[in-house]
Amino acid sequence: MKITIASRNPKSNKFPLELEVAGTAESIKTSQVSEALAKKFPKYYIERQRLTTEDKKVLDADKTLKEQAILENGTIYFKDLGPQIGWRTVFMIEYGGPLLIHPIFYYASQLIYGQAYEHSAMQTWTYYMVMLHFIKRELETIFVHRFSHGTMPFTNVFKNSAHYWFLSGINLAFWVYGPWFSEGKQAAIRNDVWLYGSVAVWAWAELSNLMTHITLRNLRPPGTRVRAIPYGYGFDLVSCPNYFFEFLAWTAVCFLTTSWSAFLFNIVATGQMYIWAVKKHKNYKKEFKDYPRNRTSMIPFIA
Repeated sequence: MKITIASRNPKSNKFPLELEVAGTAESIKTSQVSEALAKKFPKYYIERQRLTTEDKKVLDADKTLKEQAILENGTIYFKDLGPQIGWRTVFMIEYGGPLLIHPIFYYASQLIYGQAYEHSAMQTWTYYMVMLHFIKRELETIFVHRFSHGTMPFTNVFKNSAHYWFLSGINLAFWVYGPWFSEGKQAAIRNDVWLYGSVAVWAWAELSNLMTHITLRNLRPPGTRVRAIPYGYGFDLVSCPNYFFEFLAWTAVCFLTTSWSAFLFNIVATGQMYIWAVKKHKNYKKEFKDYPRNRTSMIPFIA
């Protein structure tokens, strides 16, 4: 079957071109077209391609051309997404920032702040909570998460990492581990209910977040893009309980530290997670006609 590949870039000197793929519109899948294009231009490996119809509708890799109204001598539009980087690698870089930054501010506090002082219980607990959170995220990235999209544009790694390296890294660490919260300072005083209550809520939220990630992982067999409706702990009320539990974990850190830097990070992170949750919630309802109607996007009974 002959297919015309046109570029979305009007300045391209490689396109349009005619690609011949073995089979018919009824049997050829979009993935086969991607493979044929990558074979002709190795620079445009499959993850770097976006194949669409003329009206910019992205073609489904697992569907045949006929299912997407592309017939003999039809035209498919190609966009170069640029150099790609694996999502797993992106997450490792993002979460690695706070794991490097917090120990520097905590253990080199005399050098950074120019004075010697003893860390308060609040500072010590916060340090371990932050470190355990991001160690958990790294381990989940390696052993739990299965990605429906394997890569993202390489340049995005800098934008994505800035959120973690600066807001939950430098900004949070500098203001929480400073001498103004050191042992003996009024601002650092926490009674046992305040201190251990915050830690307990944080631990419950982190474990709950892990459980929801495991539920999502078990929905998708290895090496597939299978999608299904998640059920179980957390999913009875919201579509994205993993985001809700993460919000609760960081809220516990906020109330333990009372630092504006923790609240800032939590507000920004929660805002982004809510945007993702709304999008996923809409996709679930669109894709599954029997999707539970009582669920909200992220926050039970509210939104």
